[in-house]
Amino acid sequence: MAETKIPRATAKRLPIYYRYLNILLDADKKRVSSTELSEAVKVDSATIRRDFSYFGALGKRGYGYDVEKLLAFFKKILNQDTLTNVALIGVGNLGHALLNFNFHKNSNVRISAAFDVNEAIANTVQSGVPVYPMTELKKQLIEQQIEIAILTVPTTVVQDITDALVDANVKGIMNFTPLRISVPETVRVQNVDLTNELQTLIYFIEHYGEQLGDKKTDSSTD
Repeated sequence: MAETKIPRATAKRLPIYYRYLNILLDADKKRVSSTELSEAVKVDSATIRRDFSYFGALGKRGYGYDVEKLLAFFKKILNQDTLTNVALIGVGNLGHALLNFNFHKNSNVRISAAFDVNEAIANTVQSGVPVYPMTELKKQLIEQQIEIAILTVPTTVVQDITDALVDANVKGIMNFTPLRISVPETVRVQNVDLTNELQTLIYFIEHYGEQLGDKKTDSSTD
């Protein structure tokens, strides 16, 4: 099947649909309408239908969507049959929390290697994940063929580490630092600024209050 190019906002919603479809399958639900999906995932039904339309005819008018078939389709689209190994750069407080979260219990993602400058934890195993010294970053990433990295390091070193990741053939970076890093066009960066997200939430609560309600859940349209 040819690669389907979809908007970024749609791509962000696909894992949400996938998780809920798993819940429906576990509940022995055979089919679901866009309206039912909308109520469950807090995305309006027109948006859901538009998201699905990028992949062709996934449902039938008057019938809805076959849960098992739709789940199998998204499982393939999201590569849920393939385990993706990820590197964690920086094993401080946030890094430890991510290790404890243990992605592979809930998805096809697993942190398989971590790196830190702290000699007290380098060459140890934390939450089942080996922690290597930063001097082994390029060597281990290339040997283990890891192409995705999570950055939880101080802003003073984040660009230097980013350059090292690019040099080690990393193709995707999830950046938890507030600094916007520079990468080649061949590398994808996902910025996750927790402070900014919290401040945005506080702003909307203070300025809009009860007008928001839980139906105004951010659907990430950027």
